[in-house]
Amino acid sequence: MNILITGIHGFVGSNLVVALKGHHSLYGLDIVAPEKEGVVKTFAWKDIETTSFPMQFLPKFDAIIHLAGKAHDTKNQSASQVYFDINTGLTQKIFDFFLESSAKKFIFFSSVKAAADSVVGDMLTEDVIPTPVGPYGESKIAAEEYILSKLRSEHGELKVAMQRDKQVYILRPCMIHGPGNKGNLNLLYNVVKKGIPWPLGDFENKRSFTSIDNLCYVVEGLLTKDVASGIYHMGDDETLSTNELIALMCEAMGKEPHIWKMNRKMMEGCAGLGTLLHLPLNTERLRKLTENYVVSNEKIKSALGIDRMPVRAADGIMKTIRSF
Repeated sequence: MNILITGIHGFVGSNLVVALKGHHSLYGLDIVAPEKEGVVKTFAWKDIETTSFPMQFLPKFDAIIHLAGKAHDTKNQSASQVYFDINTGLTQKIFDFFLESSAKKFIFFSSVKAAADSVVGDMLTEDVIPTPVGPYGESKIAAEEYILSKLRSEHGELKVAMQRDKQVYILRPCMIHGPGNKGNLNLLYNVVKKGIPWPLGDFENKRSFTSIDNLCYVVEGLLTKDVASGIYHMGDDETLSTNELIALMCEAMGKEPHIWKMNRKMMEGCAGLGTLLHLPLNTERLRKLTENYVVSNEKIKSALGIDRMPVRAADGIMKTIRSF
C-alpha cells in the first residue's frame, strides 16, 4: 500500500515507519522534512492545498494515518486556541483531503482524553458520552465530531457511499509508551532513579497503558483487514498500579523499591494544604497520581479477530524503562 503518515517524525510516527516499511511504501507529511529511512518522500502541509499543489501531482495514496497534533502538555498549558488550531484545524484539512483523494482508509489518532478526563465506573468503553476537560481533550473531540459530521447524512445515518468506498477509524489510545518516549513515565523514572521514596503506597490504583508495539500491531491490522469504520479505544490487556510501575522501574535498575505506605488520610490532608499554599503536591495532582483509569480494548480486539494483544503490559513497560 501507499500510506501517507502525518507527524511522521514524532514518537509514534517513527515507530510506525519501522513497523510498516517492510511491507508498504510510506510517505510523510510534517512541519519538517528531513530524509528518513523507509520513507519515500516527506511533504509539507502546503503541498496538500489543491490550489498551490494540485492533487494529480501527488502519489495515489491507499491510506492516510493522521498523527500530527499538539500533545497533552501537563507542564505548560498553552493558550487553548493553539490546541484547536492544530488538533482540530489540521484534522479538518487532512480529512477533507482524504475525502477528495483515492485513499480508502483513514486512521485518526485521537485520545481517551477526548472521551473522559476521569473514568466513571469500572472501565472506559466506546459508548461513553464524551466529557473532555481542558483544551487537549476538547480539541480532540471537536476533531472527532468534524469527521463524524462528514460521514453522516442529514438524517444521521452513515452515508452509503462512504460505507462502501471509504473506511474511517478514530483510534483513542491511552498513555502510549516505548523506547524514545519522553512522557510522564520518564519523569517518574527520574524520581525513582534518584532514590526518592514513593510516599503514596497506601493508594492502590489501576491504570491502562498502550505499548507502542501493540499500537503498531493494531494499525497494521486496520490497514490490512476489513474492519468496520468506527471509534476504537486502545490499550494493553493488563492494568498496572503506580506501585507496580515503581517496582518494575527498580527491577530494571537493579534497585530495591522504596514504597512508603503513608497514611492515606494524612496524605490527602497534605495535598489539601498544598492546594492552598500552591505546593507541588496538591489535591488535583494527588488525584492524577492515584486514580483508576482503566480502558477497555475489547472492541478493537473483536474487530481484529484476536483474543489478546501480542505484548503483555509489564513486558512493554519494562522495554520502555530499559530504554531510559
